[in-house]
Amino acid sequence: MTIRTKPRNLIQGATGDWEVIVGMEIHAQVVSRSKLFSGASATYGGEPNDHVSLVDAAMPGMLPVVNAECVAQAVRTGLGLKAEINHRSVFDRKNYFYPDLPQGYQISQYKSPIVGEGTVTVELTPTESFTVGIERLHLEQDAGKSLHDQSPTESFVDLNRSGVALMEIVSKPDMRSADEAKAYVTKLRTILRYLGTCDGNMEQGSLRADVNVSVRRPGAPLGTRCEIKNVNSIRFIGQAVDTEARRQIAVLEDGGAIAQETRLFDPARAETRAMRSKEEAHDYRYFPDPDLLPLEFDQAYVDTLANALPELPDAKRARFIADYHLPPYDAGVLVADRETADFFEACVGYGGASRDAKAVANWVNGDVAASANAEGVAVHATHLQPAQIAGLVDLIADGTISGKIAKDVLAILVSDEKDGDPRAVVETRGLKQVTDAGAIEQAVDAILAANVAKAEQARAKPGMLGWFVGQVMKETGGKANPQSVNALLREKLGI
Repeated sequence: MTIRTKPRNLIQGATGDWEVIVGMEIHAQVVSRSKLFSGASATYGGEPNDHVSLVDAAMPGMLPVVNAECVAQAVRTGLGLKAEINHRSVFDRKNYFYPDLPQGYQISQYKSPIVGEGTVTVELTPTESFTVGIERLHLEQDAGKSLHDQSPTESFVDLNRSGVALMEIVSKPDMRSADEAKAYVTKLRTILRYLGTCDGNMEQGSLRADVNVSVRRPGAPLGTRCEIKNVNSIRFIGQAVDTEARRQIAVLEDGGAIAQETRLFDPARAETRAMRSKEEAHDYRYFPDPDLLPLEFDQAYVDTLANALPELPDAKRARFIADYHLPPYDAGVLVADRETADFFEACVGYGGASRDAKAVANWVNGDVAASANAEGVAVHATHLQPAQIAGLVDLIADGTISGKIAKDVLAILVSDEKDGDPRAVVETRGLKQVTDAGAIEQAVDAILAANVAKAEQARAKPGMLGWFVGQVMKETGGKANPQSVNALLREKLGI
């Protein structure tokens, strides 16, 4: 695999080529039953203000207490990002006008985050990857939600999210296109899901991106960046990068200057709009939170968490290629979802057998995935079981059915949960492949006799053989063994 540490994709402007520079701040909600500094539920949904404790409401005398599981989740994530784990970190107060944070400031981390620099290797294609540096990961509390559409004269506040734990994962400006930005977020989300530290559900706000975009002439210093806030889908991230990059190029080519500012992306209008001037760190007046001691732990704590980590996507992908001899593309598709990868391995090894892993991968990534997409669920969430896919592969391998018949059997298994055994379906519905040489020869002779002129053409143009194979398969209801049909036709036609 070709590894590109400095990927480059140029955008052609009216006055020459431009390079887009992308960095990202990902806000990932920590998987935890309770919030970062209180015992209130961190569960998504619920009636407005149903998951609010006295701490979340900033009642007088209420003090924050750090959630140990949220700390562990941040360390696990840092380990998954191959990052430096800081044994001492500090919680700070970030002062800003927060209409949906009752205390009027956000508890975050600034100079001393819990996780330092790391790296993420991103596969852009099956044969090409690039590396994105991680600047830091810090813990902070989420804000609530202001609701402006409930009344024509008043705004309402829902504090259910107020105080929910977030990991802000800050990348270095190592991406050079919309496709690379999308690939990075996709890979990061996969890592988080493998680790079990964030569910990655962007439609629920569990994963949100602030996208920093700037442009420059190739080889020139970095340009002024604009931050596009709260982009909540991977598709929109790609659109936002392209839209903002072309906006900046147009401004610069017209002789203007880029103002450093925070913008919002409007996917309906395919444009970004100015939101406010970009704040700097001093604008927030950070200072250590006096209610929270520095967070300290030792290496033994980190080692305990590291030893319990699951196999991560890069390691699993490498193992699938080495042990199962899968092509990089197939392995990459399988490991993109942890449960799908587990489903695949369960199919390959079901019953203690050792099946053709490539054949299993073709079924899982192909027809099974298509069936799951039609249902709107993941592969592992369908009622199909590894035993059924293993059974289909075995029936093809031992010549009982053809690949075409196997597709019909799968359709039956999908449509009727009562038909659970592929072999039983084949037996009861008479779907066995015809392997009797005499019966196949009879069908071949009938087709050749009915198409004498085409048979003569096929002798001169062997490429026509496929047409005859198709006709024989049609004659036998798709049950003839395709290899036997092919061989017999070649013999009869003298090809």
